Amino acid sequence: MKHTSTTTTQSDVLVIGSGIAGLFYALRVADHRRVILVTKKQTVESNTNYAQGGIASVFSDSDSFDLHVEDTLTAGAGLCRREIVELVIRDGPLLVRELMEMGVRFTESDGHLDLGREGGHSRNRIVHAKDLTGKEIERALVARARKHPRITVLEDHVAVELITQHNLRDNSSQNGGVTCWGAYVLDKEHGVVRTFLAGTTVLSSGGCGQVYLHTTNPDIATGDGIAMAYRAGATVANMEFIQFHPTSLYHPAARSFLISEAVRGHGAMLRTADGVRFMERYDTRAELAPRDIVARAIDTELKRRGDDCVYLDMTHLDPKDVTSRFPHITETCSRFGIDITKQWIPVVPAAHYVCGGVVCDIDARTSIDGLLACGEVSMTGLHGANRLASNSLLEALVFAERAARSTLAEPRSAPDPSEILPWDDSGTYNTEEWILISHNRRELQSLMWDFVGIVRSTLRLERARRRIEMLHGEVESFYKRNRVSEALVELRNLTLVARLIVDCALLRKESRGLHFTTDFPASDPALSTRDTILAADASTR
Repeated sequence: MKHTSTTTTQSDVLVIGSGIAGLFYALRVADHRRVILVTKKQTVESNTNYAQGGIASVFSDSDSFDLHVEDTLTAGAGLCRREIVELVIRDGPLLVRELMEMGVRFTESDGHLDLGREGGHSRNRIVHAKDLTGKEIERALVARARKHPRITVLEDHVAVELITQHNLRDNSSQNGGVTCWGAYVLDKEHGVVRTFLAGTTVLSSGGCGQVYLHTTNPDIATGDGIAMAYRAGATVANMEFIQFHPTSLYHPAARSFLISEAVRGHGAMLRTADGVRFMERYDTRAELAPRDIVARAIDTELKRRGDDCVYLDMTHLDPKDVTSRFPHITETCSRFGIDITKQWIPVVPAAHYVCGGVVCDIDARTSIDGLLACGEVSMTGLHGANRLASNSLLEALVFAERAARSTLAEPRSAPDPSEILPWDDSGTYNTEEWILISHNRRELQSLMWDFVGIVRSTLRLERARRRIEMLHGEVESFYKRNRVSEALVELRNLTLVARLIVDCALLRKESRGLHFTTDFPASDPALSTRDTILAADASTR
């Protein structure tokens, strides 16, 4: 571990990440606690901002909590925790209304919320803002956070490592579990690592889609929170369940732009290059089947035919209705020469969401004292083996609220700065060999796409594990010799998260939900309620 003198900042709460979970949490506690929120990029750059579909919540007279619960449990393939599912769905409508009171402008029709439908849902219940729901939520929450006198937002700050008792000047008397007191954070503008101390630290850092070659996630989705928490000694679980969104735009310049599931909910059909509609052969729900089924069906068709992509057909729908409902998708496809009202949209699956993460309880507490987690970084038990569409923003909202309640109910003080070792990068240097980082990142992403993708096998996973171990060793050696940079921190986290995904996949000797292996193609009833748990040994940090 490296340590040297840096500035130390104290607050009641440190929030890492600026998506819906982090922002909503910060706003809920800021009237009573001083909050510092650190974010890697601009505050609007997060997976929330990329969420087109919406928030699944019960608002229709033809819908019910019971129906939403059953849809969620069905999608989760036996691994959802029913009490968590019921809690999240019950609390959802009130918190969606809270967002509206905070200034979020959801799409309405005839004075009521315009409710869409997506795969796996038995009723229309997707609350949306056209096809830019996440962006609209971020806009409203960021505006309120910037105005709040007790919230300090620090952009271009990269969390490097959580601070625990291992960072105490005298940790000889520390016994028992691990406690978190903040984080070491890289201030990119000044090139220094700063110490942020807090009584409560909240991980809301999002997912890890960048571990794959093709992903709908932004560049910042590198699994930082999961990796930091695991290195600090937190328990993680169910990392094998990676959701691949069935339909990202297939175009060399599109960078896996997401074509929302709401497009299929609106009536779009999937076709092979010769025009044949194929989803009815795989599931009676056809295009509205859950994402894992649709993604595997597309993967099978591509391998069977040798094609590069399949197509979404919206040409049979009312053009004015399509452009009104999906203005962002319409405009983006148009930039790439595709008129979605007249032409089929070329699509392929891409890594989209991790259903596993840092294990937390009903109040967002992790296995590390003083560390909370909410949003995609966490594993709450809501999603099970497969996330139901648009349940992610709902989960982030509900658990941010739960985390805020637990924070306000249990006041915690930051430690005395004199007790904490400062960051030390003495003896390190700035190398010119950054090509090693970019090369290793591309190699890792290709490796994960080829061997740990939609369809897996034990042979592929074991090969991936061996190569990831080599990459992990190279990166750790590079990390110890060099001063930290954003690219190095991200690569270090990606290699660890990749290893966690593979380890969990190797432990699950069955196919369930998002995890499909050719060696165990059936589900094992004995594993129907068993999570894949990985408990870290913080002494190896």
